[in-house]
Amino acid sequence: MKDTPTETLTTAKGTFADGLRNRLPAAAFRDLEPRYLEEPRGRWAGTDGLLLAPATTEEVAIIIKAAQQARVAVIPYGGGTGLVGGQVSSDLPAPVILSLERLNKVRNVDPVENAMTVEAGVILQQAQEVAEEGGRLFPLTIASQGSARIGGILSTNAGGVNVLRYGNARDLCLGLEAVLPDGSILHGLSPLRKNNTGYDLRHLLIGAEGTLGVITAATLKLMPRPVRTGAAMMAIRDPAAALDLLNMARDRIGEGVSAFELIGRMGLDFLAETMPEVRLPLGRPEWSVLIDLGLGASGDPAAALEGLFEAAFDAGLVTDGVIAQSEGQRHDFWTVRESIPEGNRRIGSISSHDISVPIASIPDFIRDGTGVIAKIGDFRINCFGHVGDGNLHYNVFPMPGRSRSDHDDQRDAIKTAVHDLTHSYGGSVSAEHGVGRLKVGDLETYVDPAKLTAMRAIKAALDPAGIMNPGAVLRRAG
Repeated sequence: MKDTPTETLTTAKGTFADGLRNRLPAAAFRDLEPRYLEEPRGRWAGTDGLLLAPATTEEVAIIIKAAQQARVAVIPYGGGTGLVGGQVSSDLPAPVILSLERLNKVRNVDPVENAMTVEAGVILQQAQEVAEEGGRLFPLTIASQGSARIGGILSTNAGGVNVLRYGNARDLCLGLEAVLPDGSILHGLSPLRKNNTGYDLRHLLIGAEGTLGVITAATLKLMPRPVRTGAAMMAIRDPAAALDLLNMARDRIGEGVSAFELIGRMGLDFLAETMPEVRLPLGRPEWSVLIDLGLGASGDPAAALEGLFEAAFDAGLVTDGVIAQSEGQRHDFWTVRESIPEGNRRIGSISSHDISVPIASIPDFIRDGTGVIAKIGDFRINCFGHVGDGNLHYNVFPMPGRSRSDHDDQRDAIKTAVHDLTHSYGGSVSAEHGVGRLKVGDLETYVDPAKLTAMRAIKAALDPAGIMNPGAVLRRAG
């Protein structure tokens, strides 16, 4: 089935580009550097395009309206950190590559309203720093926060390590400004927490990966800054013990538990092999967790973690542990967790999977996953992720002495096995990275048919010309 009526798209080069030169400032036209045609894993590559970098929402509207009239494809481009090919395409007539990097203003910070309004090109780390300067916390934290931009983060509904306490990007967005596929501007930057005036278009655009419009600015929810923070790494008996430990931590500490990360030994082995400069405080236990706390002025994170460790040790859940004695040590613990993806990259995965299952199913999924992969061949598995929200990064690697290219003929079988198992547990094959172009087929295979039909209808209604990021999320017509 197709997502839009079959229509022929046209090139952004030549006549279309010339027409825009009379309507946009010269600064909006950029040379097309290779980075705009690449994505981090090297699975996808664009071939050509017209790179435009508007500096205002009105300039975005001019571009989108012109593209709609000329039937030119538009691929929104944020920080280029997406892992599912949503920001590049190789099968379109030269599209507009719409970079949001010049839409980079912080429009407002309101500590009383506990909100800030930023443009789509603001880098996440900058947003975090601006919130801190205002005495508040913007809690969304992901590995690529030094380059990922707010527009892309919202367009993929990014998650990260603090979802357990604060939710996904969707939960941290109060309002949106966006340009719709006909070039009209949606003015929705209200900081209201309660607003039931019809359909909430904000939630339609968040997670749509640029297929229903271009997010140009957002009003984000801010939180009180924790006065006292702490962290611990604990070696656990097995993944089932991680769930019991999480429940124990939340019973004892409550909402002060900000993050709870599961780490398998294979990830630590990869760090020892490829990044020996990263210190491993617990050595390399078979399974461990990283627990992060953020408490008020009266809280004592070290004491809370010590009490948790003692109770968990007595219950047979943990076998060893290290509690951070300073902010520097806490940072060192997080360096371990945040270096695991880079270690993976240096080893080179055959097939990487961003999946989620019901939290209670995590131990059984990990056990069964080992079995289904073993039926395909002899591989190494690095399983790690966010226990508190059921999101696992389940990545399969070649054995030592072999490379991922040696297993090109098995990649699809591995992915299918992992995704079939995920689906059998009532899980999702796209937990936090989005669908992009990589998982279009998976969406068709695993998503409820009624949902898929509704998605196609929404796409056709809002973008009848099929210009907005064609081929991402929904299969391209034609």
